[in-house]
Amino acid sequence: MRLAFMGTPDFAVPTLAELLAQGHDIAAVYSQPPRPEGRGMDLQPGPVHRFALDHKLEIRTPLSLKAAPEQAEFNGLHLDAAIVVAYGLLLPKPILDAPKLGCFNLHGSLLPRWRGAAPIQRAVMAGDAETGVMVMRMEEGLDTGPVLMAERIAIGRKTAGEVSDMLARLGANLMVRALAALDRGSIAEAPQSEDGVTYASKISKDEARIDWSRPAHEIDCLIRGLSPTPGAFTEVKGERVKLLYAEPVAGNGRPGVTLQDDLTVACGTGALRLLRVQRAGGKAMDAAAFLKGFAMPAGTQLG
Repeated sequence: MRLAFMGTPDFAVPTLAELLAQGHDIAAVYSQPPRPEGRGMDLQPGPVHRFALDHKLEIRTPLSLKAAPEQAEFNGLHLDAAIVVAYGLLLPKPILDAPKLGCFNLHGSLLPRWRGAAPIQRAVMAGDAETGVMVMRMEEGLDTGPVLMAERIAIGRKTAGEVSDMLARLGANLMVRALAALDRGSIAEAPQSEDGVTYASKISKDEARIDWSRPAHEIDCLIRGLSPTPGAFTEVKGERVKLLYAEPVAGNGRPGVTLQDDLTVACGTGALRLLRVQRAGGKAMDAAAFLKGFAMPAGTQLG
């Protein structure tokens, strides 16, 4: 098929790579414009942008697709389909209507649960037992279109980063299978249920700050849901520390106070043993390495 690929972060790269490996003709890659990063705040292309450059694919980085010239350029590609994976821009109707077969989105949730911007993080933060990835025909509504194919996984004790990596690999295979079935005319599109709709809004900075008065299992879900980025955080001795992994354990005490010398912290109900942390400007490390340079004896107040 002749395709446009529209995506920006690491999550989208495996799908683009698999489409190329299967011999699809990628007419153009659309991605978010380069953003300032690093200490020098130099403009840096995103992961999909870099992949496209490395593979000598045409790259387009419009700020919007609402203007007539951008829509005319897109229509001029004469596409069979457009594949969208975590692109970051809404597609107006003229864009949705341009490809012969339509526009298809790879979405990291079990729709209609967690429509929107941060479905993987929200599923982990909410303590969901499972999540998945779906290929969906795009409509003007937010993630409302019919579903072509889906895969499910158990979340268990995984972080959002681990879930994202799994779904990215599953999704790449799922998308090429869906396109093959679509090309054969052998796929049935199932409308989404009107029941169970939830929305995965972007993660706010305030959400990442840990409230130690909450139960340990809720804080555990928050930590895993925001790991590795943006990272749930707390303050220790005036310094912000990211918490990247922990495990609920038995214990009780004043919320936010360490119960032992091994980074076991009391919560509103139960306690958490912190296993992987990161100081501001430092690297992620396990608890033992962290404590060698940052003593936190029993009785230390966090938050």
